[in-house]
Amino acid sequence: MKKIYLIGEIGINHNGNVKVAKKIISEAKKRGFDAVKFQKRNPDVSTPNKKKYEIRNTPWGDITYLDYKKKIEFNEKNFDQINKFCKEIDIDWFASAWDLNSLKFLNKYKLKYNKVASAMIKNTKLLEAISKQKKTTLISTGMSTMKDVEKAVKIFRKNKCKFILMHCVSTYPAKEENLNLRMINTLKKKFNCEVGYSGHEKSVTPSLYAAVLGATFIERHITIDRTMWGTDQSASLELNGMSVIGEMLPKINKILGDGKKKFLKDEKIKFLSQKYW
Repeated sequence: MKKIYLIGEIGINHNGNVKVAKKIISEAKKRGFDAVKFQKRNPDVSTPNKKKYEIRNTPWGDITYLDYKKKIEFNEKNFDQINKFCKEIDIDWFASAWDLNSLKFLNKYKLKYNKVASAMIKNTKLLEAISKQKKTTLISTGMSTMKDVEKAVKIFRKNKCKFILMHCVSTYPAKEENLNLRMINTLKKKFNCEVGYSGHEKSVTPSLYAAVLGATFIERHITIDRTMWGTDQSASLELNGMSVIGEMLPKINKILGDGKKKFLKDEKIKFLSQKYW
């Protein structure tokens, strides 16, 4: 069975601080994560006009939403540091591009995967550009209908780009009763493709259930402290949760096995000790 690929979604939990990002990356590596993921935006392009000039209370004072987005956005120098650090400790990294400029920017790093964020699944121009790169792409399916997913799959298949659909419920944090994990099998059957799970809940167990249901990529928001400032912190796993998921996921395939009936040596010994005929 395919090894489950565990992704730590750092996203914007670094709050624009490379030292914090490196700390989270380091903790993810210690706990068995295969990769960390970021987000890349050009805030001037990807921030909706109606939100740009809303005033937001931030650690930098009361500033516009656009200025806040610029404060937390990593630049080329920052990503150069991230890229170097990930190579040094041997962990994959990649990012979800939220606009065409950001997609072009990420090309520099020759990353293993592309990622379509749930919020971008209806952005057909971006989907076309990503799929034309023909790099394996994880497509999150939150914030969408099945018809939206069908349209995204059609674009990727048209451009012959390998993809993994990531079942996702995009509420922060997500309530367990809304997770609908049986969608993993629904997506598998409908699209005949590999399926993963991107979770935003506070607990670890839904990710383990997702793996049992056959999710081969598991992505979870991670942080070093859920009390830190930021919109995604409350939907993230802290160090203890990261440790549990990093320890348990590799065991799942071993526990599930290959589904073939076996008569183990130890069973044979036990059987012979019970046989009276």
